[in-house]
Amino acid sequence: KYWLVFIAAAILIIAAVGGWRAYQYVQGQSAEKAGAAFNQAIGLSDQGKHSQAEAAFAAIAAKAPGGYRTLARLQAAGQKATLDPKAAAKMFDAIAADGSVGAEFQALARIRAAGLLVDSISYAEMKQRIGQDTRPDAAFRYTARELLALSAFRAKDIAAARKWLDMIALDGETPPGVRQRAEALQALLPPIAKS
Repeated sequence: KYWLVFIAAAILIIAAVGGWRAYQYVQGQSAEKAGAAFNQAIGLSDQGKHSQAEAAFAAIAAKAPGGYRTLARLQAAGQKATLDPKAAAKMFDAIAADGSVGAEFQALARIRAAGLLVDSISYAEMKQRIGQDTRPDAAFRYTARELLALSAFRAKDIAAARKWLDMIALDGETPPGVRQRAEALQALLPPIAKS
């Protein structure tokens, strides 16, 4: 009585599995092509061909699958930084504003933009840009704190610089390189006045 229903269900299941496998194959091929193009663009960068590398990364960002797209956007902005830091900062800002890339990539883009702008924007602007990235659970908190300390130092806000440097010193997980740079900056601060 129900043999037609069973046959139709079996055909639908086979078609669905076949469709899923075909989709996975196409996605795999797309990722493989994007990976090869990404490696070629990295090669251009390694050869110092920054304009060509930027164009190659931009092409990948326009048509590659999600993960490669985001990595290519970050790399394109990094290549632009060698030629035009302010334009690169805008590219990083665009990534930071794109919720589809994920919180970690957004944070990385904010930090990269801030690093490019540390010499040209005020401490208040720097704090507004990356203050959220200094939380104890933030992935790039060490770099954010270091950039804020440097920005505060440049603005002659010694109290703020000392605050960020103390946070770096007191965090047991601070990487050695960041700790050394923080200690060097700390040595440039005037001594604390004794009362």
